Amino acid sequence: MNEVNQLWEFLQRLTPLSRSCLLSELERLELCGIDMPGSADIQSKLRAEFRKDGSSQARATNPSRSFFAPLELLLMDGAPEHANMGRISRNTLTPIWEWICRDLLPTMARDYIKAINDHVAANNPKDVQKTATAFQIKVVKVLENTLASPDGTELARAKLGQYTASRFAFDDVTKMLQVLRANAALAKFNEKLPEKISNFDDGQVTQITTRLDAFRKTSPEALPFALALVALRLKTPWQLIRLATKAAPTKTAADIAATPYAITVPMVLDRLDDKRLALRVALKHNRVLIARDLLADIYDTEYALKVRIDEIEPSEWGIRLQQLMDAIAELVAAEVSRFPANVGHILGSRRLRNHDSLAGKLTYLAWKGRDAMQDGAAAFRKLIGQT
Repeated sequence: MNEVNQLWEFLQRLTPLSRSCLLSELERLELCGIDMPGSADIQSKLRAEFRKDGSSQARATNPSRSFFAPLELLLMDGAPEHANMGRISRNTLTPIWEWICRDLLPTMARDYIKAINDHVAANNPKDVQKTATAFQIKVVKVLENTLASPDGTELARAKLGQYTASRFAFDDVTKMLQVLRANAALAKFNEKLPEKISNFDDGQVTQITTRLDAFRKTSPEALPFALALVALRLKTPWQLIRLATKAAPTKTAADIAATPYAITVPMVLDRLDDKRLALRVALKHNRVLIARDLLADIYDTEYALKVRIDEIEPSEWGIRLQQLMDAIAELVAAEVSRFPANVGHILGSRRLRNHDSLAGKLTYLAWKGRDAMQDGAAAFRKLIGQT
């Protein structure tokens, strides 16, 4: 504890922005599974300073929060090292902001921060938004020029590396640039989405697909972010793959992979990986009930992918799915092994795998039978068309 106090005294000599950046870095390392002695106490102190609610989610200052506002719905709390197509790690915002302020546009950033603080003090939200939009445009232009050459890209990567040890944080800079470029299109697309999609049925899939088709004609590079906005509306997130499975002539992995929205499958796998990480954290902190709910969702997603996609096992998607489920099985086995064999553990309950029941197996066969009939009909129509 004395060493922690000494370290804290040293940290107080740093700027608030540097301490906030350190907090994001410590949280990133924890999400990556790296345990550092004394880190929990330091994180607790830093959260008490920067996050009055004690949460583990980054809380930006007013100027940076206004700048990053277009990204808000696309932020996720995992580390940037983990694949998250269409989303941006919240933990990279602090180092990116520090990089913008110190290296990319230091003079303009100072003017921007002063202007935002003045508008906030005057309670003028319209001028806050106007000033933030103007600065976003400036950052986009500078980034486009900087990243136009390999040398500029490497220099930017090196400069950002001074504020975070993550080699993947630069990917979030690229994502940020794509979102800011398509800000108006994404906002318009988001406004037209239903507030909540309880059941992603054929009618809803057709409606959303029509809107996505129009969106990707004008903003193709921002398509993953539009899909991420759709995923936010879904009560059952794995149903995002229906945008791909409904568009495919058959339900085989190869045909689904050839559709414009095939990226929804790796996006669902990304979210499955998020649940794996959340499960590890829940078990680490003995939050068994949270772990139980996470595990039930994981099993539901695994089942849905195997039912909805034929021949998934040998595909890249199937290989990744199996790797994720193997890692999850190891976490569960390690937790269950802590208890005597004659003591049942909630995570070992067969009830979590509802699909292993007789009803679940019959449902699986019914789905596969339906898919086989549809695939056969599609093949017959294709044959008739060729004759």
